[in-house]
Amino acid sequence: MTSPAKRRKKNDGTSQPVRGLDYFFAKQRGAGTKITTTQEVAKEGIDIQKTTTKSEPSSLTDEELARKLQEEWNNEARKFAARSSDELPEESSQALKGRLPVKLDNGINKEYAGDISNKLAEVAPSKKNTLSLQSTAADEDTISTTIPFDQSPLEFEPSKYIPELRKHWALEGGHATYSLLTRCFVLINSTQSRIKIVDTLVNLLRCIIEGDPESLLPAVWLATNSISPPYIDLELGLGGSAISKALKKVCGLDNNSLRNLYNKYGDPGDVAFEAKKKQSFTLRKPKPLTIKSVFESLVKIANSKGQGSVEAKQRIVDKLLQDARGAEESRYIVRTLVQHLRIGAVKTTMLIALSRAFLLSRPPNAQFEIRYQKSLSELKKEELAEIYAKNEEIVKACFARHPNYNDLVPALLDIGVCNELLLRCGLSLHIPLRPMLGSITRDLGEMITKLQGRDFACEYKYDGQRAQVHCDEHGKVSIFSRHLEVMTDKYPDLVSWVPKFRGEGVSSFILEGEVVAIDRESGELKTFQTLSNRARKDVVIGSVTIDVCLFAFDLMYLNGEELLDRPFRERRELLRSLFVEIPHHFTWVQSLDATSADVEAVQNFFKGALETKCEGIMVKVLDNLPNPVLEATLDVPEEETEPDSKTPAPRKLKKATKPNSKSKATEDDTTTPAPPKTRRKALLSTYEPDKRLDSWLKVKKDYNTSADTLDLIPIGGFHGQGRKARWWSPILLAVRNSETGALEAVTKCMSGFTDKFYKEMREKYNPESPEKGTTLPDKPAYVDYNGGGGWPDVWFEPQEVWEVAFADITLSPTYTAAIGLVSEERGLSLRFPRFLRVREDKGLEEATEAAELAGLWRRQEGKPGNKGEDSTADAGVMEEEEEEEEEQ
Repeated sequence: MTSPAKRRKKNDGTSQPVRGLDYFFAKQRGAGTKITTTQEVAKEGIDIQKTTTKSEPSSLTDEELARKLQEEWNNEARKFAARSSDELPEESSQALKGRLPVKLDNGINKEYAGDISNKLAEVAPSKKNTLSLQSTAADEDTISTTIPFDQSPLEFEPSKYIPELRKHWALEGGHATYSLLTRCFVLINSTQSRIKIVDTLVNLLRCIIEGDPESLLPAVWLATNSISPPYIDLELGLGGSAISKALKKVCGLDNNSLRNLYNKYGDPGDVAFEAKKKQSFTLRKPKPLTIKSVFESLVKIANSKGQGSVEAKQRIVDKLLQDARGAEESRYIVRTLVQHLRIGAVKTTMLIALSRAFLLSRPPNAQFEIRYQKSLSELKKEELAEIYAKNEEIVKACFARHPNYNDLVPALLDIGVCNELLLRCGLSLHIPLRPMLGSITRDLGEMITKLQGRDFACEYKYDGQRAQVHCDEHGKVSIFSRHLEVMTDKYPDLVSWVPKFRGEGVSSFILEGEVVAIDRESGELKTFQTLSNRARKDVVIGSVTIDVCLFAFDLMYLNGEELLDRPFRERRELLRSLFVEIPHHFTWVQSLDATSADVEAVQNFFKGALETKCEGIMVKVLDNLPNPVLEATLDVPEEETEPDSKTPAPRKLKKATKPNSKSKATEDDTTTPAPPKTRRKALLSTYEPDKRLDSWLKVKKDYNTSADTLDLIPIGGFHGQGRKARWWSPILLAVRNSETGALEAVTKCMSGFTDKFYKEMREKYNPESPEKGTTLPDKPAYVDYNGGGGWPDVWFEPQEVWEVAFADITLSPTYTAAIGLVSEERGLSLRFPRFLRVREDKGLEEATEAAELAGLWRRQEGKPGNKGEDSTADAGVMEEEEEEEEEQ
């Protein structure tokens, strides 16, 4: 038989051709089949010969020959089993067939009988331990793939499916298979409806809660695209090469095939899906993946350290892809490995799903109360929403105070959703709570309008890194970033100050502040870029070259007591009275107490913040209730206020000022344009973890309508992630160098776009429509970009100019804009770029020039017009600031 491929020489250089399957089975075809009695088998020590009597035609392919030989072996095994059972006593025959225990009295040794049984199992028609071609789709979990998870939770009944699921899971150790999770992901990925996504997750969680509670925690971690909370250092640390190697090995792809798939689909998961579809057969029957085993494999990858860890990780990745059944499982295994699941089930969605799942279901042995579907389905829509909201608020509050599923999920399995959950998963030292966030305002006028009738504090918004400092009664200190990452090793000098600024009556605390780079002698504040040059790990106090100061602004925990429900005025007073100021090391944020009548004072304070190199100001409501004096000055029709709210809607102010105001408002200052009639909820001054509320407002210089803008040229696009997967996002932008004619990359922008604009841009810059001439096959020679920020997935033909707003201009090792004009080694980049509009009135020759950008940077830094040698790093490398986050 010849190989279906062309005959070729071996890779070792010898001229010996590659042998086909007929060479290895020649001896078997040359002899007849020999069948022995069972007694002879026992005496000879189990010497079973599997032979064929016919020679095979040489025209068969390897696959056809393998299938034919397999069928002949199966037939011989059936004949052998039948003849052997006829020659044994009935009891022995049944024992060999597995019907009775082996208990022979006819002289046959029990050990031999066991050997016979094992040998029969090997040659029986069962697929176990038999070399054969297996379909990659064989024995898929057809039960999981047909469950209607996208039904309404009030109609979906897990009890209909769990018995069959448990039978299937029993073959694999009793744990829920990964196909169940894959089914959920497929359904979620097929819809844009947030309601459908939540319903699908709820029904999945209910099946696991009632069918296999042990798999619930791994399922939650996998569905949220993580394996641990941010403050625990457990990262997969996988590069793209590990995924590529596994796909080539498991799916039989070469480099060109894999590259073509990546170029066509962009997403690694979609590449795995297409590669797995092309793989029809495998010699190894895959072992079904379980939710628990997949999660444990990820943890093993994350824990692999030191010598040999790369090979160990690669073996785990290979095995995961080998055991993935079907193309969909492969897609989501790979997306999990690259940490881009892209199903839109983010943290908030998961918390809502958990709250509703435990409202309707509980584990088999649990005793907590649940609500029955029938009773809930009879409620009015408003009543049902109220019940849902109550449970959601409890679960969200627990996770905001104690953001770790490892603690939340076991507590839910034990007691369900109840007030006790808040005690079990409450605020804890050395576990960061999710920080409260401020709402964005475009200018001071909008801020004043929102806070009419209220006393508020204006605070400098320092250009640093937000820090949450924990200290227990034993003096142990932990510092966390706004993203809950541990920064204790980064700021050992700050840790050493804690005993000095903690007052005598303070045993334990959690406070929040801003860490800012500072000149220790003069107290002059430095930029965020200077702070970003500080080493991140294993910093030794003696080696610190960039000094910092902690500007404290809130106190959330004191001497074992939570302060979250206290008004901001009270929390601030405790902070300033019980802690000791250390100039240029630990102090309070610069602040001003004011009202909506103190417009001039607030404007001057804002200007002072910008002059001090701050980003802007934060404005915080001081008390839960409005100021009665200010409230009396507001002319508000009664019907325009919320029925249960004491906060009036903003209207035109009468001529009045706060009695003890530091500045006197003029007549013009006491009026603001009347906004549209609206109903407003009360603004509370409590600390609300993980919420963005109007009781905290931020006014930053980059939101100011008078901020500088640049006219930039879009030159490339990257494949979007998550909701933006179908579009180009972010977009690579460039400035024009009039001297060289080059377009120099300056930043990547992904803020300010609408969905409609994204669709139009994807239609316009479509690499699959080369006739349009808007995309290029490779980076054009006139584009200057070193690829430090990653190479675009598509290059645009430069043809339009965009107006872009920004916060600051920074030196960058990644971008080449104005390189040589401000530094020989670094170009310039933009911080917080935001798309404003397409400048249809401008051509490419009117776009911002590199020299103009350099001039703006010098003006910002107060430098003369020469080449600076600043050593600041790219702001994008360590962006801890409060960029506008996408809606979760």
